[in-house]
Amino acid sequence: MLRFTKAALNVSGQGARHVRLSSTHAPEFHAKYGTGLMVGGFVFCVSVWGFVLTQTGITWNLSPVGKVQPKPWREVEE
Repeated sequence: MLRFTKAALNVSGQGARHVRLSSTHAPEFHAKYGTGLMVGGFVFCVSVWGFVLTQTGITWNLSPVGKVQPKPWREVEE
């Protein structure tokens, strides 16, 4: 991080280009593990939501049509 800070303060921008071009950790990591992580995350999310939707017994109440009834009108008491 210190190298990047020094490069960001460099007026000519040569330092920033050097840090950007010399840093090869991110492309290697994503090329090596990116697809597997995306597939694993997708499978995890689908399995958790599948469990929640089928096993927890949550009543979702997706549409209030026909379920919401108005309260009876009250006359004003004098």
